[in-house]
Amino acid sequence: MNPVGRFLKNTAGLRRLTVFSRQLQGRRTTGFAMANNSRQTAGVLIIGDEILKGHTQDTNSFFLCKELYDLGVKVERVLVIGDDVKTIADEIAKFSSAYTHVVTSGGIGPTHDDITFEGVAKAFDEPIQAHPELVRLCRHYFGDDKDLSSPELKMAHVPKSARLLYGVNETTGERHPYPLVCVHNVYVFPGIPKLLRRAFKSLKTELFQRADMSFHMREIYINHWEMDVADILNNFNTEYKDTVLLGSYPELDHSYFKVKLTLETNSQETVDKAHAKLIQMLPKEFIVSYDKDPVGNSVQRLQQLLVAPESAHISGFVGPAMSIVEEALDRYPLSSICLGFNGGKDCTALLHLVHTVIKRKLPQQEEPLQILYVDTKRSFPELETFITESVQRYNLKVLRVTGPIKEALQVLKEQNPRIQAVFMGTRQSDPYANQLGAFSMTDSNWPQYMRVNPMLHWSYHDVWEFLRTLFVPYCRLYDKGYTSVGSKEGTDPNPALRYINSRGEVCYHPAYMLQDGTDERTGRKRSVSQSCTDTSP
Repeated sequence: MNPVGRFLKNTAGLRRLTVFSRQLQGRRTTGFAMANNSRQTAGVLIIGDEILKGHTQDTNSFFLCKELYDLGVKVERVLVIGDDVKTIADEIAKFSSAYTHVVTSGGIGPTHDDITFEGVAKAFDEPIQAHPELVRLCRHYFGDDKDLSSPELKMAHVPKSARLLYGVNETTGERHPYPLVCVHNVYVFPGIPKLLRRAFKSLKTELFQRADMSFHMREIYINHWEMDVADILNNFNTEYKDTVLLGSYPELDHSYFKVKLTLETNSQETVDKAHAKLIQMLPKEFIVSYDKDPVGNSVQRLQQLLVAPESAHISGFVGPAMSIVEEALDRYPLSSICLGFNGGKDCTALLHLVHTVIKRKLPQQEEPLQILYVDTKRSFPELETFITESVQRYNLKVLRVTGPIKEALQVLKEQNPRIQAVFMGTRQSDPYANQLGAFSMTDSNWPQYMRVNPMLHWSYHDVWEFLRTLFVPYCRLYDKGYTSVGSKEGTDPNPALRYINSRGEVCYHPAYMLQDGTDERTGRKRSVSQSCTDTSP
């Protein structure tokens, strides 16, 4: 079903959902809010013309909102404004009087458009003046000969009442070299995400955490749309509206659920009882036991899977694969191994498997896993996006080479001579794979690498059972009917998954619903050429 169709389906019960929404909105200003009137609040100001022009993507507000929420601080407003002193001053004044805390990001630096300090000073009707300690720090960094009027010392000019707070490195215990500037209840953070995150994490407890304030949330994931549970949510809300904040958040394109329900309150006992009640009210088959952090929980989840009696089938193919990965880690140091990764389902399962074994076998290992990505310049944009997401999700080091596979491997050999072995997601059903073993050297006329094949005896359905049982994120193409993904011009959705919906539209079931695994490559328009490191999913 296309996104528009899914949206229409999700809003078919618009009248009921509108009533539900109005009830939630009304409750937000009464009941729960009244019971939590001592809760800290915050307003976040993102400052910078580059954000408004679309030149730079704002990631700071997302980070700040999540961190503040975890600290029990309710972010009531996020606003993006440009580099204008009057605008900054006006909004700072409004935010400062409306919220417990004001957090700003951006607009501090040596250039003409770095005017956040001026705006903050104007908001409180204070003069800007050189702070002796900031002058000392700037001159220590930029040179003692710098004049107070120089661009390098612009950052030393702050509102008169400014306070300086130094964060502490949690690992070393050392004080950070440059402080955070605070003016009344306004905290002026840098706009560079790396610097903002470092400063915030080192000071968040001192600035925001209160011993008398706690906040608790439970989540429920369901595989049906809001309209299917609107009556249940309305009834639940009637009973709990004065003590629990209920949220309902649809996900149109998620691989594992359609709606996330949240229950929020300042009492652990209350939220636990409310969670149990809502679980009881919802149809059992609607509820998904979703793991929102499958990477962080990978070792625990896989261990549970291996010992659970109902998972005997999965243990049968995962256990031997883990043993092969462990043997490879015994043979080679992590610095001499990489993993062939192109974003496909097989190498995604392989990545999660290898990541988990490394975390279990080498828990103190900080060296990132290396992935080999052979860029053919013909892949789907969705795969490129998923690869980028996976690099961040698993903290990977990318060895990116281009061109035909054989030439690309030669480049890899020249640029990374330490690499001796490559984990592969190859299965025996793949072309030219029936002669491979768990450990197989490349052919003599190819650059020499040991190919490690932990998944050689996995079936198509084994791959999907592994991914979906552990809630591993995978490329969205597989939810659109693609079962084996090659180049853009050489791959179509699998016709075995094709169906016509009630509106006469051509649609495709997701890949994991394919009945016959031998039809996996039916969507390929032409055969795949032989490759000693073929990772075609």
